[in-house]
Amino acid sequence: MENEKNLFNQIQKGDQQSFELLFKTYYAPLCLFAHKYIYDQDECEEVVQAFFLKLWESRKTINITTSVKSYLYSSVRNRCLNYIKHLKIKQEYQSEMVNSPAKNNFDSNTFLEIDLIEKINQCIDSLPPRRKEIFILSREHGLKYREIAEQLGLSIKTVEAQMGQALKDLREQLKDYKQLLISFLLIAGIKRIGVCSPKIVKVVHIADNRK
Repeated sequence: MENEKNLFNQIQKGDQQSFELLFKTYYAPLCLFAHKYIYDQDECEEVVQAFFLKLWESRKTINITTSVKSYLYSSVRNRCLNYIKHLKIKQEYQSEMVNSPAKNNFDSNTFLEIDLIEKINQCIDSLPPRRKEIFILSREHGLKYREIAEQLGLSIKTVEAQMGQALKDLREQLKDYKQLLISFLLIAGIKRIGVCSPKIVKVVHIADNRK
């Protein structure tokens, strides 16, 4: 809808009233839409609120090639799927811990691994919104740089630069975990954490060719 595109143009210029209008128009429908994926109403609202916050923070760099409505719904859908994925990872990990014959014999490395997993996810969450989005699209959704560039309306060079900076940021924040990272990752390259067993962390190499 042309009116919505004009509204979003005003939002990109920093017009808070336009943003509030968009929020009031779509907040309830997006929460209802999110409930198709997430059955906890509070979590649905958290997902939608977080999306709108990110939308405002990233407004100047967002390039919508579809309708504004399609962009909003597809973005919330992706956030819901991410939430479900992370929840499943957490549940699988907890289940394996409970069912493990050695569950009462945690050694110091086990707790270090848990701490590392939490730290990596915290580091990813602390990335600037656009950088985090590019990182997750690459390492979690497996998109190539070209695909990310097309989806976000950016150049491939920009995607490459943002990914390089994201990895640099993560290395810096995780420098205190260097020995543990070497033990598990060997070469280093971090993917959004998933756990196959108490002592295995899924990773991908930094040097993979995403073009």
